[in-house]
Parts: sequence; C-alpha cells; structure tokens
Amino acid sequence: MAGLASQSPVARKGEAGGRLSKSFRDYFWGVAFLVPAIAVFGLFLWTPIVKGVVYSFYSIDFVNGNHFIGWTNYVEALASSDLGIAVRNTLFYMFLGVLMGFWVPSVVAIAISELRRFQSGMRLIVYLPNIVPAVALYAMWMWLYDPLGPLNQLLSWFGIDRVDWLTNKHWATFSIVLAETWQGFGATALIYLAGIVGIPKDLYEAAEIDGAGVFRRIRHITLPGIRHLYLLLFIMQLIATSQGFQTQVALTGGGPNNATLTYMYQIINQAFTYMNYGRASAMGVMMFVVLTVLSAVLYRLQGRSPQA
Repeated sequence: MAGLASQSPVARKGEAGGRLSKSFRDYFWGVAFLVPAIAVFGLFLWTPIVKGVVYSFYSIDFVNGNHFIGWTNYVEALASSDLGIAVRNTLFYMFLGVLMGFWVPSVVAIAISELRRFQSGMRLIVYLPNIVPAVALYAMWMWLYDPLGPLNQLLSWFGIDRVDWLTNKHWATFSIVLAETWQGFGATALIYLAGIVGIPKDLYEAAEIDGAGVFRRIRHITLPGIRHLYLLLFIMQLIATSQGFQTQVALTGGGPNNATLTYMYQIINQAFTYMNYGRASAMGVMMFVVLTVLSAVLYRLQGRSPQA
C-alpha cells in the first residue's frame, strides 16, 4: 500500500494502461476469430427473429406497403378455430415422438458399443437414412404405407385387416412418427455413441474382471455415463418435434380431416398459402416464447443435476 501510495498519478496511469494493453493483446486474436461467426450468427439467426417480432405487429403488404396494426395479428391467431386443432395435433405428435422414438437411439448406440466386431460398419448402416435424399425416403414410405403395399401384405399373412396408414385419422400421426423415427435415429445414436466412447475403458475392464455381465455393465457404467445426454437430447427432441411439418406435407398434406395439421404447418399455411405474413409472424413469435421458456426450465433442471 505504501508503494502504491508513493507512486505518482502519471506512473499509476501508465501501469493501468500497460495492463489494458496486455489484456488487449491476450484476447485480440480470440475475439478476431469469433467476429465472422458472430456476424453470420447475427445476420442469419437473430435478424430474422427480430424482423419476425416486428412483422407480427404489422399488416404485411409487399405492393402498397406495411402498416402498423398493433396486437391484431395475435388476437386473430388466438381466435382462429384451427389454432386449437394445430396445438392439439402438435402436442400429440410430440408425445408420440417421445414415446416411440426417444429411446431408440440410445438402445441402438448401447447395442453397437457392446459389439466386439463390425462397429464401424454398424455406425455407417444406422446413419445411412440421414444421407438418403428426403424425397426418396418419402417415396419409400408412401410405397410402404400404400393400401396394397408391403406392410398391409405382411399384416394379411397374420390374418390382420388392412390398415389405412395415411388416410385414417387414428393412424396418420403414428405412421408419420414411425417414418421419422426410422429416418432420424441414426444421427442421435452417434451422439450417444460419442458419449459412450468418452467413458473410461478401465471401468469396463474392472467390471469384466469382477464378473459383471453385459446388462450389469450397461446398468452400472454405460447408463450413468451418458445420463447427462438424455436431458439434452430430450430438449432437442421436443424442440424438433414441436416444429415438425415436412413429413406431414409430404405424406398427408395435413389430413385426413386436419388430423396431422401441426402448429408449424399452420404457420407455413398462413405465410405461403394465405399470404398472411403478419399472422404467421405472430404465431412464430408465440412458438418462440413457449420454446424459450420450456428450454430455460429444462436447462434449469439440468443445472441441478449432479452430472451437469
């Protein structure tokens, strides 16, 4: 303290400037490398979000110009009779996605990790559906779901009546989730596999020496080792399924009788079928708020986890 007090103001100013210059040199190149990513992120992600919020308060008219209408788009969107149908269908679609598809990637990843041979080949095989063009996949599922297609032929061998997979409102969402589960489980399985690879091998070796079988190794080593991934991928699945519409467009067109009309599909209809960009933006903002709150709550829960 005595030394600092004895320094003149000019000396203290010079010392502070030196520290600032050192900090600038330490962080300059790190910040410089981040600038392009921040610019691209802001331009292609946050700019559309901000413009969507602004447009939700306007009547969009590309010919005569936009004009401010306040909360009208939100009021009309909430008063629409299709909104309840779309929300109900989306929640049912998300529920089926979790029920039918959430556990599949982790089971496949654990099974592959236990293979002693052909692990690389199996990784490629499970990922193949992700690299096949979507058009070819949708065409394949339309063929499988055809009233005279292979699935109904298989059912007929067991004496089961034909199922209208895509034209029966009780089966349409199930059929879509089944197709999407098959199409998307490979990429998620690789994430689980990466987590399993990160588990120390000596734990497995010690378990084998102690005579632990496959199921005990999975229960006491593998599952605790990837437990932190379950919540993260659960959040990602909820966000992805809440925005689902592509398979609905390709296989059912939102039918039969609006049974597969999801919330995102309704937004697409408002924007590109009815050309009501203001109401579509308002619906998008409402979805953004709901997903942000949901993600914050789930990440909060993850933060309390001892594995986080």
